[in-house]
Amino acid sequence: QAQLVESGGGLVQPGGSLTLSCAASGINFRLYNMGWYRQAPGKQRELVASISSRGSTAYADSVKGRFTISRDNAKTTVTLQMTSLKPEDTADYYCHADYRYSTAVYWGRGTLVTVSS
Repeated sequence: QAQLVESGGGLVQPGGSLTLSCAASGINFRLYNMGWYRQAPGKQRELVASISSRGSTAYADSVKGRFTISRDNAKTTVTLQMTSLKPEDTADYYCHADYRYSTAVYWGRGTLVTVSS
């Protein structure tokens, strides 16, 4: 029953901005650490940004200063605000949830971000 659903992907020009959202259901959201991963064609999946259940954030070096992750526990959503986008940001972006005391982890199906002129 647990489910993560991403939205907000699309085509954007270099230097532009885009915001991704992840809606979670079927989990006790406020207990979970949330993250955004991305995977470009032919490349490994990488962690882009994370936010803990306490609200602490962390970012990959490649996106520091450009991306911002946030969460809304009342709405059970996590958001990734992306600015100054580069062609190398092009990838499928996935929402992820994990909890220290759970054996299960959860993934969304992904949303495609394409940065191109």
